[in-house]
Amino acid sequence: MKEVVGADTKIRNTNKYDVDGVPPLKEAIPLGLQHIFAMFLGNIAVPIIIAGVVGITGNDLTILVQSAMIMAGVATIIQCYPIWMVGARLPVVMGTSFGFLPTNIVIASSFGISGLLGASLIGGLFGATLGFFIKKLRRFFPKIVTGTVVLTIGLSLLPTGIVSMAGGSGAPDFGSAKNWLVALLVLAIVLVLNRYAKGMAKTSSILIGIAIGYMVALPLGMVEFTPIREASWFAVPQPFHFPMEFYWGAILPMMIMFIVTSVETVGDVTAMTTGGAGREPTENELSGSVIANGFTSSLGAIFNSLPNTSFSQNVGMIAFTKIMSRYVVAVGAVFLILAGLIPKIGAIVSTMPPAVIGGATVIIFSQITLTGIAILTSEPLNERAKIIIGLALVFGLGLSQVPDAMNAFPEVVKLLFGGSGITIACFVAIVLNQIIPEESMKEDA
Repeated sequence: MKEVVGADTKIRNTNKYDVDGVPPLKEAIPLGLQHIFAMFLGNIAVPIIIAGVVGITGNDLTILVQSAMIMAGVATIIQCYPIWMVGARLPVVMGTSFGFLPTNIVIASSFGISGLLGASLIGGLFGATLGFFIKKLRRFFPKIVTGTVVLTIGLSLLPTGIVSMAGGSGAPDFGSAKNWLVALLVLAIVLVLNRYAKGMAKTSSILIGIAIGYMVALPLGMVEFTPIREASWFAVPQPFHFPMEFYWGAILPMMIMFIVTSVETVGDVTAMTTGGAGREPTENELSGSVIANGFTSSLGAIFNSLPNTSFSQNVGMIAFTKIMSRYVVAVGAVFLILAGLIPKIGAIVSTMPPAVIGGATVIIFSQITLTGIAILTSEPLNERAKIIIGLALVFGLGLSQVPDAMNAFPEVVKLLFGGSGITIACFVAIVLNQIIPEESMKEDA
């Protein structure tokens, strides 16, 4: 496609598979919406859980959810279109993170929502600072570490996909036949369209699967319309609705968690460029993504939002579709902001049955897992590599599934490692990669 400007003719890049591609809106809107549907429920679930912990209800709860949507959209746009060094210039989708949830619950229980937001502000500034040192820290993240982290991210998400397919955690009809029927129908539609369709039907396969699944769920009584009726038409978030308070007992654990989520972001960005573009990320991309993680979390705290980080399911979507256009993701982010400003829009999306989302996202989670395998097997695995990867997975996945095994450890250790297999796997992989010499274990000739 060409655009004529004065006497010059400029070529407009409309390639949706290119990071700088700007496809027409008729393509960008459905492709962007795919990303938002994949992360929407996860994004609003965290503030809802925290609200339950501290007893926030009514208008205050609405503000927490509204802020989560708006700030996730703002953070995503900054990742796509950086401000100075803040942002990766990649299609990184941001949102309130489940990785922070155990820490958020502990802090909120002890210091309230004001203490949690104050810790988020300081922790975010610390997290942004980490991004400026990525060049010095990158030597700790060779392929064997990043590949292990990406693989652990994928494996840790697989149970989430199954729980959603079965109806969502705590659902009264969990595991029912209708949940599995809808979930498997969505999965089948996505697979068939991605494998045999062409054009928009192929690239929008996830959105089409979700739309059909939603329509099937309606007559089955799986959609609750009360949130739509109760939502207002327009609302603007006010900064400092919850006054901030600062406690070292809240700030220190939050700073530790920003180290952890920075590692996860490095893994997500590596999986994105490897799975979507077939290359390693640049230092500027890694640095910008981590800086944006911290900066947007601090900005979000001012506007009553909990910490943000990259969403792994959207990384899996890019690996599945190969659509790398940051414009596409930014278009989706605009919808996310609108959903916050016009709560009825957000309410419509929030009525999406978990089984529908699970059927669409389980294949995305599988792609993250396969991307991690691809990173690790891009070079022949020697005995040293097998030991590092194997032990990282054993402790990462094992301890995260049996958290009571850490009962004898100090609270700070349980807080850091108890809820995240990703954190443990990364820690083990980094330590073993440093202490096991390269030449210490040679395979037999």
